[in-house]
Amino acid sequence: MKKNIILIGFMGVGKGTTARAFAKKYGVYNIDTDDLIESKENKLVKKIFEKKGEAYFRQCEQDTADWIEKCVTGTLISCGGGFYKVDNIDKLGTVVLLDASFEWIHNRLKTAKNAKSKLAKRPLFSDEKKAKSLYKEREKAYRKVADIIVSMENKKLDEVISEIAKKCKV
Repeated sequence: MKKNIILIGFMGVGKGTTARAFAKKYGVYNIDTDDLIESKENKLVKKIFEKKGEAYFRQCEQDTADWIEKCVTGTLISCGGGFYKVDNIDKLGTVVLLDASFEWIHNRLKTAKNAKSKLAKRPLFSDEKKAKSLYKEREKAYRKVADIIVSMENKKLDEVISEIAKKCKV
């Protein structure tokens, strides 16, 4: 795999889970943009937002995108929910939207084995109205930047990663 695969989608849709399974099956490296930012800042995303604000975090995402563009190839990259806004996303690789309805995502998080920690990691889901509003706001924007759209609903993880591999010619 020469070109990066960039996984975007709403928080909780399964970008990280999909990336780890894909990397294992196809023997590629995978990185997560939020993990890179946390490592560079030596703070959790939640703390970066609290202490330095959203604008600062969005600049961290842009800096990360710039680094990926210059330095990373042949890698699967799972992105934070707002990463689609970086101005060079089209230069980072093939952008794959993992798509699902808000209800499906919310149900996935609520019924997960580690539901408490999955929901705690996403404090926005504590206010379902706000979360749904953000979902609606981002839905069209995700589709606009995506090269490929893969539905997550009613599919096993293996089906999803096979579809990504086929569509990205891995």
